[in-house]
Amino acid sequence: MAKLHKLELQAEIKSPPSRVFDVYKNKIDLMPKISPQKLRSIQVLEGDGSTVGSVRLWTYFLGEPVEAKDRIDAVDERNMSITFDIIGGEVTKYFKSYKATIQLVSGEGGSKSFLKWSVEYEKANEGVLDPHAQLDFLITMAKEVDAYLLQNSS
Repeated sequence: MAKLHKLELQAEIKSPPSRVFDVYKNKIDLMPKISPQKLRSIQVLEGDGSTVGSVRLWTYFLGEPVEAKDRIDAVDERNMSITFDIIGGEVTKYFKSYKATIQLVSGEGGSKSFLKWSVEYEKANEGVLDPHAQLDFLITMAKEVDAYLLQNSS
């Protein structure tokens, strides 16, 4: 029987969560400009790149150049979350299934805002390591998006 695993990591953000969510949903073309040393390109292969069913090809660096093809499975505007299903690329060599969700949470009454990445995955075999490096990469990218938005908050 398949065993699903789940990892989560969150980070405080200083930008309005709605602006960070907007970059991940509507302005992914900014991401290689924000972090060119980590992310080479994002190509929209199917759909418009921001709605459910859209397929995109990400070329990034995780020690070496890596590609991942994702499909947007869910977009929740009210809860500022997007779920991606990784359907191709290097990740699929190590995982039978791999879903990643980003959620932005607004601080209420002066509390801090944060973003949370969670990944739910099934390993191809028990020798595969948990994807901590990928989760760290996602959090680092999100922090860089936050810093970019703070510097360009016009």
